[in-house]
Amino acid sequence: MEVRLGVLIISRKRLLEAATAHAGLGAPLDAWYRIAKKAEWKNLAEVRRVCPSADAVWKFTVFNIKGNAYRLITEINYRTGRVFLRNVLTHAEYDKGGWNK
Repeated sequence: MEVRLGVLIISRKRLLEAATAHAGLGAPLDAWYRIAKKAEWKNLAEVRRVCPSADAVWKFTVFNIKGNAYRLITEINYRTGRVFLRNVLTHAEYDKGGWNK
């Protein structure tokens, strides 16, 4: 029997760096972190129960942060309960593409 207590987020450092680089982003990223840390997501449908705007884009799960002004790009391994943080981008940076290669 497997016992999991939330997900393991790798690496929170990306959130802290983004919060330093973008004024006003710290609180929204911290709120996402606290929610994700306690979650036991097994699929995208479970993610969307908590974060309805989350989208699957290729192998990534993309979260809208701070009223859709930023995108938090993650890879979620539902089997192991690990969330890998890949990027925090402004909406404009995300729309330019290239981040998913």
